[in-house]
Amino acid sequence: MTDQNPPQAAALSESTGLPKPKLTITYCTQCSWLLRSAWMAQEVLSTFALEMGEVSLIPGTGGIFEIRLDGELVWERKRDGGFPDVKALKQIVRDRIDPSRDLGHIDRVGR
Repeated sequence: MTDQNPPQAAALSESTGLPKPKLTITYCTQCSWLLRSAWMAQEVLSTFALEMGEVSLIPGTGGIFEIRLDGELVWERKRDGGFPDVKALKQIVRDRIDPSRDLGHIDRVGR
């Protein structure tokens, strides 16, 4: 039997030729956090559609909620005291993939 779905090559940035960032959200299925996770993934993709190589959701158990960017843990529900709001999540992603980028009203709300 042959593999019908060979692994895809990582998406590469046109400007640098380097792999584009990969964001993963691991969420607890027992806690019903799929919709929250999907919404956060959608928000990241709506802001960073061209910059992201992949955004994926990973089901887990035991109250897990972790967000990783290129394998680096950037948010952990237990460690960081709950869930990030979308503003914080977008700023975390921006600060790691394009620190000079202006997020528009997100960077100015509450200042």
